[in-house]
This record gives sequence, C-alpha cells and structure tokens, in this order.
Amino acid sequence: MSLSETHSDSLARVYAGSLFQLAREEGGQARIEEVQGELEEILELARSDRGFAEFLSSRVLPAAKRAGSLERIFAGRVTPLTLRFLHVLNEKDRLGRLVTIAAAYDDMVQEAFGRVEVDVYTPAPLEARELEAIRTKLRTVLGREPVVHAYTDPKMLGGLRVQVGDQLIDGSISTRLRKFRDALAVGGAAALRERFDRMVMGEPGGNGQAV
Repeated sequence: MSLSETHSDSLARVYAGSLFQLAREEGGQARIEEVQGELEEILELARSDRGFAEFLSSRVLPAAKRAGSLERIFAGRVTPLTLRFLHVLNEKDRLGRLVTIAAAYDDMVQEAFGRVEVDVYTPAPLEARELEAIRTKLRTVLGREPVVHAYTDPKMLGGLRVQVGDQLIDGSISTRLRKFRDALAVGGAAALRERFDRMVMGEPGGNGQAV
C-alpha cells in the first residue's frame, strides 16, 4: 500500500486505538502527544525521503530484515512505545498503512482533548498577530481549540481560505470574483454592480466573508 494514502479506515482505527490506549496508560496526555509528534516526524521523513518510504511500504523486504533496520534507525530516537508499535506493524505487514494509522491516531487525539485541525491559506505569510487573531476567531466559532496550520498560496488574489475537515470556508477575492461571474451569467449587470463592489471591498452585505 502506498504511503500517500491518507484516509482513515476501520483497520487503521483499530491499530490507532490500541496505540492511543497504551500511550494513555503509560503517561497520560503528555505521552499521547509525544507519540503523536513522533508519528508525524516519521511520516515527514517518509515524505521527504523516497527510499525510506519504499522501505516502509515494501512487501518484498523480509520482516526480519526490516526489523533490524527499524531498530538501528529509531532506537533511542523515539519512545520505546513508538518503536514497539513499529515492530508490531512490521510483523503484521502493516507498515504500509502507517499514514492512515497516524491519521486515525491524530483524530483520536483531537477528539480527546477538544481540538480541531484547521488549514489556513493566504496569498502571503501571516504575521504572528494575524495568525493569533484568526486562531481566536476560530476558537469562538468552532467552540474547540484550533490547531492551525498556515500555508501560503500565491495564486490567491487576497483574503483567506479556511479548511476544517471536509468543510471549506473560502473568503478569497478570486472566489468572490468567480461567484460574481456566475451570477452575471444569469442576471443583469446593473443589478449586480453594487453587490460586486461589496464582495470585492469586503463591505457589509458581501458574500464569501472570511472567518
């Protein structure tokens, strides 16, 4: 199975649930979050190193040989719990599912501690105060603690896009312009001109307001 697959399935949730329970019994929230960070670091290594990704997902490499490599790579660099978990996945030929297992584990962490992952896209990097203002607004709107990941999208003309799970809140100017063009195709220009000004300038009454 390719390590690029990111959706969480039932098997992934079973493995993630076992790891979550063991982490909680071993050290509570601190250990749960430590394991979460280690899984993300492992996946980041797989994303940046094609050879390592192939090592994890290969069905040709014998489990015994891969076990030795896992020990050499991660012993002393991750918690014993995470290393044992990697060995279990290797023995069960499930290392190729690490991405989906990590995603399921992450979902459990967010749910357990009242958090939600939020991706924020802007045309230019956000300053610290801007990011904090967005985080404060999201906290109020969502009623949960947002874990904000900020990304830059130079193709955007302005505004911002906010992705919360499967929900997209798009306040970019390019999206407002597209909506205006769609409306123009079925309505009169004179009737829509004022609405267009509101959308682009962000005045009250415009559609597609940012969070």
